[in-house]
Amino acid sequence: MNRFKISGGRVITGGADLGECTLLVEEGCIKGVEKGNVEAPDYETIDATGRYVMPGFIDIHTHGSGGHDFMDCSVEGCKVIAKEHAKHGTTLMFPTTMASDNEELFRFLDEYETLGETGGAAFGGLHLEGPYFAYAFRGAQDPKYLKNPSPKGYMPVLERCKDIKRWSIAPELPGALELGRELAKRGIVAAIAHTDALYDDVVKAHEAGYSLMTHFYSRMNGFTRRGAYKYAGCIEAAYLIDDISVELIGDGIHVPAPLLKLVRKNKDLSKIILCTDSMRGAGMPEGTKSVLGSLEKGQEVVIENGVAFLADRSCFAGSVCTTERMVKTMWQQGGATLPEAVVMATENPANIMGYGHCKGKIKAGYDADLVICSKELDVEQTFVKGVRVCHN
Repeated sequence: MNRFKISGGRVITGGADLGECTLLVEEGCIKGVEKGNVEAPDYETIDATGRYVMPGFIDIHTHGSGGHDFMDCSVEGCKVIAKEHAKHGTTLMFPTTMASDNEELFRFLDEYETLGETGGAAFGGLHLEGPYFAYAFRGAQDPKYLKNPSPKGYMPVLERCKDIKRWSIAPELPGALELGRELAKRGIVAAIAHTDALYDDVVKAHEAGYSLMTHFYSRMNGFTRRGAYKYAGCIEAAYLIDDISVELIGDGIHVPAPLLKLVRKNKDLSKIILCTDSMRGAGMPEGTKSVLGSLEKGQEVVIENGVAFLADRSCFAGSVCTTERMVKTMWQQGGATLPEAVVMATENPANIMGYGHCKGKIKAGYDADLVICSKELDVEQTFVKGVRVCHN
């Protein structure tokens, strides 16, 4: 369909419910958005009556789904993940690594460059998660790969791959501020993660270029005591530094409803981003035994009660969340209106990852990345640049 119109649906975009509108799409681009039913005889018609029409969801933190993980370094596996995400409304995603050795990391970096068209959600670049993390806040990251950042370690990675868009790091580690400055110089998002940083550490990190907190509330400290003294932690810093964005895993489990409401109440809407942090178990049934990270070197996990755990149940091991679920969760549990929740899953992630000029909104001139959902937010159709990649 090179030219089509979507009519009859309620358009949710830009933090607003525009009501019933007609969208005109041509050659993968949104040509117009008009109130009501607009006659367009040369356009094929898609009837969205009684449904929502939204910008495609953007997942800036995902390790996999549908039984596959990006660290498997498989082209076919990556395409399965992209198609599985599209079933849930994702149109743009950022494959995310785990802490690993350089051999495994380089294999994935090289594989990524050969992917081409996915047949599902598009890939917008890479998110490196680790290996520069605080041991005590490692969560499900394999401790044997953790280290402090040094140019000898990270410069070969940066020089090898031009598709890195984000790197998650514990900023209190020796060398982390220098890495943040290097990333900022290259236009790469420096994010705070798996960290024992105190408020003052975060202030310094922000000055060095760190602009995002990875899976906020997960594996980072808040108010703490050290000896007799009290200290504000990383979490308090996110509320006090207005320019820092926070990323929330939207399953209602990693961050329960009261904390979702606290974030919505105290952070500017434009600084809240929803993500799945999904691992290969997303889309798989309860009770499934799975692996976090690569099949070759990953860790055993089990899927129970809507979340993934390490085999010993000591901590969560990524999520099995999908993108429409994260929007539902923020809307139904997190104190956000539906238009606000949609912004957190579309416009805000597009902006922080450098795609705000062409994705994340339903607006003339933007890519026709679209999702049609039922009133219950069940995904029915997904379009990437005007190509229908999912018809549930």
